[in-house]
Amino acid sequence: MDRMLQQAAGNSEGGGGKKSSSEASGGLSEEQMEELEEQFGLDKAMPIAYLQWLGAAPREVGLSKGEFGEQGDGVIGGGGKDPENTATLVLHGDGRLVEVRKKGGEIVSAKYRVNGMSIFEDGWKLRYEDAETREERFRRRSLEGAEVPSYSPRAVAYKSRFSGLLQGDLGRSTVYNDPVWEMILGRVPVALYFGLLTAIITYAICLPLGVLKALKHRTFIDSASSILIFIGYSIPGFALGAILLVHLGARMNLFPLFGLMSPDFSEMARWEQVKDLAHHTVLPLLCYLVGSFAMLTMLTKNNLMDQLSADYVRTAVSKGVGFRKAVFGHAFRNSMIPVATSAGSLVEIFIGGSILVETVFDIQGFGLLQYQAVVARDVPVIMGTLTIAAFLMLLGKVLSDVIVAMVDPRIKFK
Repeated sequence: MDRMLQQAAGNSEGGGGKKSSSEASGGLSEEQMEELEEQFGLDKAMPIAYLQWLGAAPREVGLSKGEFGEQGDGVIGGGGKDPENTATLVLHGDGRLVEVRKKGGEIVSAKYRVNGMSIFEDGWKLRYEDAETREERFRRRSLEGAEVPSYSPRAVAYKSRFSGLLQGDLGRSTVYNDPVWEMILGRVPVALYFGLLTAIITYAICLPLGVLKALKHRTFIDSASSILIFIGYSIPGFALGAILLVHLGARMNLFPLFGLMSPDFSEMARWEQVKDLAHHTVLPLLCYLVGSFAMLTMLTKNNLMDQLSADYVRTAVSKGVGFRKAVFGHAFRNSMIPVATSAGSLVEIFIGGSILVETVFDIQGFGLLQYQAVVARDVPVIMGTLTIAAFLMLLGKVLSDVIVAMVDPRIKFK
């Protein structure tokens, strides 16, 4: 809301002295200010607004407002933006009697005396707002020193609807006005693409390399590979991406500078599309992978070395079991138990992406969506992406427990 007010203020001319109600709201009208408050839940207390976002408390939809005036009976109130889903108010001069009419003039409730909140047929509800309540609401959202308008009592008709996270509705983006779910789902294929590639390549390299380092402990292979993986671990992926873009992209013109596909991708033949996608994937994938080898490789190596020095392995070798069978038939499976505890976190990689890497390469993935939402202060998108990330973290923990139970021979489902 601050961002919208700043944009509106930038389009309006400033003035000295006391500010009017429209100047105090940054150039927005009173009606627009109220619509923004209702859209973001700022007209409600914070716990109520959170329960509405969660879907545990009803939202007010189809709002129709009308002021009581001094013109006598038959004062017409507002009908809302959507005539199909809003009512028309017929307000009477005593400030308390209201008729609520649907589209076409059909009366839902005839001449009802307003007292707090009333419930009518067809799910319509009605509440009464006095002048003092409206003045307090104006002071809360306006700049200091703004002149308070003269308000009249009014009636507000609305319907209640549960619409939130529990109903599968994450709201709409305040920047693009698109449903948050659609924006997230549109980025999932890119996140899955890089997540699967990262997971497959990481495990395909780290597990064999960890076994090799354990068997070749304190040799040249062990030392050289440790130096390489820890150098990679110390390099931030986004910094490497910037260097690769400058040298391999801009100066040598070997790789594209941004995006995941060429502009004419849809017009290419299938094999040309595969090559184009692979060409765009090389640099960002290197940035994803550069820091991912060290932890898994060293975890595999250290756990396998601990198992190789255990009594049961030495006993098996002394009884005539071959060294290869003792390593891969006994020690390797037990050494994978600690590795399995982190396997569930791969679910987060599939959807989380890397915010900075995607920003450097302008890849429209889940990470870039999070970054853009934070920069633009797009609160519904921020809430939606954090919710998805938190859910995947919890799901990863559960999957880790299941994988450990499958790998650890001491755990039985009996």
